[in-house]
Amino acid sequence: MARKLFGLVGRNIDYSFSRSYFSRKFVDEGLHDCEYVNFDMADIGNLRDVISRNPDLIGLNVTIPFKQSVLPHLDKLDATAQTIGAVNTIKIHKNGILEGFNTDAHGFTESLKPLLKPHHKSALILGSGGASKAVAYALASLDIACRHVSRQEIDGAIRYDELDSAVELVQIVVNATPVGTFPRVDDCPELPYEKFSANHIAYDLIYNPAETLFLKKAARNGAVTKNGLEMLELQAEKSWVIWNRDI
Repeated sequence: MARKLFGLVGRNIDYSFSRSYFSRKFVDEGLHDCEYVNFDMADIGNLRDVISRNPDLIGLNVTIPFKQSVLPHLDKLDATAQTIGAVNTIKIHKNGILEGFNTDAHGFTESLKPLLKPHHKSALILGSGGASKAVAYALASLDIACRHVSRQEIDGAIRYDELDSAVELVQIVVNATPVGTFPRVDDCPELPYEKFSANHIAYDLIYNPAETLFLKKAARNGAVTKNGLEMLELQAEKSWVIWNRDI
């Protein structure tokens, strides 16, 4: 039986949601010819070497910090990934072509939709990395205006010291930073949490811990909260569909 190999590219990825998710999926669905492994690398420039050493590879997920820096190493991008400017899924075609996709936007969109009410018209996105770009794309597709919050100098971004009034004026706040991820569970973004209300959705892309300090503080002030687990599951399944086309 020929092996079908899939994997995750990133740095310091022992925690890997993807590996545990797909390994469990393969067992549950009796996919005995499939295997999912981590490719922990210091430099995304090693991507082609990893692929050449693993000829059974069919597809890869991409995580921090390579969702944007991987782009120059791909042969083509689908339209969504090109618009977002970040990739979290790579399909390795039979002819060796590496095609980049973004399934994060799909995962975020579909997991947010059930929470939305007519008054949810604007959002703040904490962070400016690849995941935040997918969130911005998703919000735009839902006709929700958004602005980034960043410590970096980015056109149109709000600084953290400008957030007092900004949080009051929006109805959705998305944490797309790693602040609060296990094991640093006592950390949270510096926000005026007292400005949250029952009109707010606080969404954290982090899934470990299940309830971050960001979510706890927002919930104390009445906000509806959601972590990133469903988004990860949805984007993983979308990746699976992409990898298995034309096999």
